[in-house]
Amino acid sequence: MRFAPKFFVLAFLVPVAAGTVAYAQRDAVFDDPATTREALNRALTEAKDAEERGQRLEAEARAATEAAEKTATEAAALAARIQQAEAGIAAAEARIALIGEQQNTLNRRLAARRGPLVRLTGALQKLARRPLALSALKPGSLRETVYLRAMLESTIPEVRKRTAALRGEIEKGLALEEEAQQALSALRASEEQLDERRSSLAALETRQRLASRQASGDADREVERALALAEEARDLDSLVDQLDAAGSLRKELAALPGPTMRPSSPQTSLASGTPSPTPTSTGPASGFRLPVSGRTIAGFGEASDGGVRNSGISLSPRTGAQIVAPAEGRVAFAGPYRGYDRIVIIEHVGGWTSLVTGLARTDISVGQELVSGSPLGVAGSELPVVTFELRRNGTPVNPLEYLQ
Repeated sequence: MRFAPKFFVLAFLVPVAAGTVAYAQRDAVFDDPATTREALNRALTEAKDAEERGQRLEAEARAATEAAEKTATEAAALAARIQQAEAGIAAAEARIALIGEQQNTLNRRLAARRGPLVRLTGALQKLARRPLALSALKPGSLRETVYLRAMLESTIPEVRKRTAALRGEIEKGLALEEEAQQALSALRASEEQLDERRSSLAALETRQRLASRQASGDADREVERALALAEEARDLDSLVDQLDAAGSLRKELAALPGPTMRPSSPQTSLASGTPSPTPTSTGPASGFRLPVSGRTIAGFGEASDGGVRNSGISLSPRTGAQIVAPAEGRVAFAGPYRGYDRIVIIEHVGGWTSLVTGLARTDISVGQELVSGSPLGVAGSELPVVTFELRRNGTPVNPLEYLQ
């Protein structure tokens, strides 16, 4: 009988390439596969949404005729593309984590199956190398040899069956390794896109700042007034209320009629009457979006450890994540505020106000008109938390109920 134990040894002693993915998870902490799959699905959804938003804004920028509108829309489109790249990075990291978990499970299964087969084929190899002539020199050995050779007739088919299953597991490991390399390539491509788009946005914002300096007189005075209110306000709520009041006064003054020219005849004056200001709409804005992509860590109305109710929702984004305007509006405040890093307060039509806190850097100024999705700044570098509050006529509401 011909017996080739080396075949079996090679079949299941092939080293599995699993576990070679050593990419460090720099931002996301995946506690378990379920959490990782949830993060992957969220990232894929965010990437698709950002891509569609970027395409729409790019089309609007191409169609814009005024220079200011065109530049603002281009900046919003770049911010959307940055968020798309960030979501792509998060999706690739989640894929790598899932593949790593599958590889670890496969390795444990292979180790459990490989041990008994290694010992068995080792014994079979030893037996196969033993010359039949030596067995005749030792009493009883010839009988044992014949017995063992007969036993192999029934053992080898079972060994073949088990090693076939083991080879299938090894092929799965090699497929996982290839999938991991593809995810790693996608990750690196997204990182390159992110760097390029951030550079483009920085250049565009520089051009915006240079253009705005030509009419900076009134803007500088408004910035000073906003900073003075921030110093006087005893807390963030009172700052928002004061800015709301100032914004309402400014809108009322803007709605007042201008001077009326002397009519050609008294009859014309009586017929025309005095124009009245257009009433301010009280309906909600066309739709809000979350200012940053991330996992929700505190919902609206949720109590903190100190018993304070959350007036908005708190998100945990990537380090340095792009933060955008939740809707079109006018910047009422942008800068540092005690205990909140940097904050941005935006006035929207219809008596709506949004507040975004937790920015490490702000890229807009007081008085600036924003389109929906305009870049506001970036999140911090160490465990950032970004809070988004939405108020209607000064009353906090749940932002999730007004997302588009």
